[in-house]
Amino acid sequence: MKMRVLHVYSGNLFGGIETMLLTMARERALGPAIDPSFALCFEGRLSAELAATGVSVHRLPEVRASRPLTIRRARRRLAAVIESGRFDRVVCHGSWSQALFGGVVKRAKVPLVFWAHDIATGRHWTERIARRVRPDLVICNSRYTANSIKLLYDDVSTIVLTCPIDTNPAAFTARDRAAVRRELDTPDEAAVLIQVSRMEAWKGHAVVVEALGRLSANAGWVWWVVGGSQRPEEAAYVDGLVAAAGRLGIEDRVRWLGERQDVRRAQSVGLGRMASAAVNGTDGR
Repeated sequence: MKMRVLHVYSGNLFGGIETMLLTMARERALGPAIDPSFALCFEGRLSAELAATGVSVHRLPEVRASRPLTIRRARRRLAAVIESGRFDRVVCHGSWSQALFGGVVKRAKVPLVFWAHDIATGRHWTERIARRVRPDLVICNSRYTANSIKLLYDDVSTIVLTCPIDTNPAAFTARDRAAVRRELDTPDEAAVLIQVSRMEAWKGHAVVVEALGRLSANAGWVWWVVGGSQRPEEAAYVDGLVAAAGRLGIEDRVRWLGERQDVRRAQSVGLGRMASAAVNGTDGR
């Protein structure tokens, strides 16, 4: 008999966590003992692509933390989903999901798993609320994350599961490579550096800009930045990066590619003999 697992998440953005959830859905045949389903508060790219894989996607009402009524509605809906689905485990991804929905899972008397995708500081309001709901198991995306979890749960069993990725080789032709480089105004002989991530400061774009500024006199490299702004603060962050590249005189070496759904293609065909890639493992949004 398969273990029925419900993954609970927001679903309003798209980055590394979303890519991981999609990989789990797309490659679920590799874990035939588990039957995954998903409950999301927002419709968007994640919900659409999950549904396209054939898994069950339960829509919860949109939640605004500043509006308690939206939280109550979403909690009632999740309780109904759990009751009707007879799930063996419910996984809350991130402190936001754990804070808002962990209590619902506990009241339903279903084993609760908290999946930590970032280091814990114990300071954010979601972490302070999440700390009140003790999970039965904590999954961490790295040992670094696991070392910080004691700030939230110092007596809960913790395991580390690194992010699953699709390792199937991508086959592209020399014509594909030439076409992508032509599209992105990149000489065939140039070394391409690729960064794929959400457009947030802690992803390190500013550090890369400053480092590349020191290489401005060295010919033969181009930086492809894959990632689209999803919130006003991210748009402002990108504007600052563009300005910094201009100040350092490397604006003609940078390609701001925005959100793309062909990241593997760009990685595979963009790299030449001298190229390297800095990749965070998302679809760049």
